[in-house]
Amino acid sequence: MEPVGFTPDWDDQPSRHKTYLGVRRFPLPAGVDLALGDTAEVLFGEPPVGHGAPWTLESLATLLRLSYGVLDRRLRVSWNQDSHVRVLYPEALWGRGTASGGGMYPLEVYWVAGPGSPLLPGVYHYSTAHHSFERLLAGDLTDEVRAACESGDGDGAADGFLVVTVRFWKNSFKYNSFCYHVVTQDAGALLGCWELIARGTGRRLTRTLWFDDERLNRLLGLETDQETVLAVVPMPFGPPADRAAQVDPVDRGGLIDRPSFERSARPRTFEQIEQVHRAVLADRRERPQPSVARGLVPRKPAGGEEVELPEPLTGRLGRDVGRALRSRRTSFGSFTRSRPLHLDELATVLAGTAAGQRYLSDVVPDEVGLTGLYVLANRVTGLPSGTYRYDAAGHRLRVVSEMPLAEKLQRSYYLSNYNLEQVAAVLAISGRWQSTLDAYGSRGYRVLNSEVGALSQTAYTTAAALNVGCGVVLGFDNIAIDEAVGLDDGDERTFLFVLLGHERADSADYDYRLV
Repeated sequence: MEPVGFTPDWDDQPSRHKTYLGVRRFPLPAGVDLALGDTAEVLFGEPPVGHGAPWTLESLATLLRLSYGVLDRRLRVSWNQDSHVRVLYPEALWGRGTASGGGMYPLEVYWVAGPGSPLLPGVYHYSTAHHSFERLLAGDLTDEVRAACESGDGDGAADGFLVVTVRFWKNSFKYNSFCYHVVTQDAGALLGCWELIARGTGRRLTRTLWFDDERLNRLLGLETDQETVLAVVPMPFGPPADRAAQVDPVDRGGLIDRPSFERSARPRTFEQIEQVHRAVLADRRERPQPSVARGLVPRKPAGGEEVELPEPLTGRLGRDVGRALRSRRTSFGSFTRSRPLHLDELATVLAGTAAGQRYLSDVVPDEVGLTGLYVLANRVTGLPSGTYRYDAAGHRLRVVSEMPLAEKLQRSYYLSNYNLEQVAAVLAISGRWQSTLDAYGSRGYRVLNSEVGALSQTAYTTAAALNVGCGVVLGFDNIAIDEAVGLDDGDERTFLFVLLGHERADSADYDYRLV
């Protein structure tokens, strides 16, 4: 991709944490004391009916801390190329519950609080560095969010909104033109993590993906080419109330002009990011009916022998989904074939990953998944080496092709931070990209990548709870993998890959937990 030969300027990289200057901060509860539900129940049980109890400041703090707040410092020696500089404080890598491409964490979270919220109504920014809210503006602007979402919050009952944005430079300084693809999957991982935490508290969240981008950006005081809204999540803090009649058609943006700290002296933009982003902004079609998503589900292939899978190992997943999120990490070259992955362990991760297909959205029904799951089994006890398609409804595999995969996987991976010969299995997350763009327009790119990212998060969480090594990567030759799993016809393609296996027992690490 252009620009060819680009290398990141690590000395001028942006800060991992956005902070506003000259604002008052409101410290949040620790966010780790609230008991969450059983991991197996969260992943495999039926989601709560409705949205559950109103949110509180403590439960909101838990949602933010366990998803995007700082939980520990990562000092493990691994195959990743930057391990030697992580011991230097300016290059420190801080672990979080949500996965992020390259550990860049380019997303920002804003809270538009209404009259029923536990703090004064206004617009707040979640400072991940301080685990606190930074107040940018006082006053109730929730009607402005409703107007921008065109009643996308359902019945209008929410008296607050979490707004997820992306600062492109926090990712593009490393990934340049590839940035948009990565950050839209990052947003899905965060939304997927929020869904897990919400279920753990007996609640559910609705993700709104169809809105007036420019109106929300103006409300938050953002320059659209630098930072933009990717998702809105309604947050009810009090008894439901119909506020639809209060929606104000007047655009009240431009009220926030607080400066934020920028570490980079030479931030830049990339033409391909701008082109894709402008294409989404320019596509102003009406929100499609949720039923449209039913025509975008990946088609089940005909033929192929079926392999019945064992039931998930629910007894090995631990009690608290929050503990699984706190222990989530990337395996970076630590896989070893000396400890084989058993079929029941693979079956558990597959079922847990598919849980990411169940969510409430303004455009996708709860029971519809836009993604498919394929398995490239390399060294799984009880499963011949080869490629398979996972049927989540029947919890079974369908054989695509039985063949040795170790050499093919190694040749198809472009980076040097994993030895694919040692990996037990690769999960490939797929989607029908052309059909999704035809149905949703340019915004369909975000919608599909959002679910892809959510599945990566549920895979990580299940593997962490099961004590199985996991790493999510983009660096495969997609065409070679598509051919291996039988996707050389039609418009279904692989988007993201999950590596699974057991890890070496002799990896050097340092316990630097903050909570």
